[in-house]
Amino acid sequence: MAQNATIYKVELSVSDMDRHYYETHKLTVAKHPSETDERLMVRLLAFALNAHEQLEMTKGISTDGEPDIWQKSLGGELDLWIALGQPSEKLVRQSCGKASKVVVYSYGGRTAEMWWEKLKNSTTRFDNLQVVNLSEKDTAELAKMANRSMKLQVNIQDREVMLSVDESMVYVTPVEWKAAES
Repeated sequence: MAQNATIYKVELSVSDMDRHYYETHKLTVAKHPSETDERLMVRLLAFALNAHEQLEMTKGISTDGEPDIWQKSLGGELDLWIALGQPSEKLVRQSCGKASKVVVYSYGGRTAEMWWEKLKNSTTRFDNLQVVNLSEKDTAELAKMANRSMKLQVNIQDREVMLSVDESMVYVTPVEWKAAES
């Protein structure tokens, strides 16, 4: 019998001094049975780093050909495609063709580094692709914060990120491996 997704209720308060974005998002997030707490928290971090009134979680891990998070214009065009982990070269190429901007948040330590070494030369032609790495230490600390009912506060300043839930606090320093052309 197939397992059902676990539902997480998240009140995500974002204070992004870099983009002058200050909003609270009430999210209902479905955690797929194969998804780890680490990946769930990376998804929430990626949402916070790109927070916008039209940004939304997708079916993600359970649906091929869809990003984990996307932002569509009022006309239905894909403005932003956000993928997590180490997507294949084919998926990166396809997403760069579908969306105005693609952001990949890689994590996983050495596996992420090996993935990027293999992929980076084939991505130089994609001006709309940004690749950001999150350290294994940072994402492991994030995983410990996962809770089915969270009030998550995210403060972003000078590309440094502070996340807090209750008394727990984690500092994350995203490292940009590839910048998108503006």
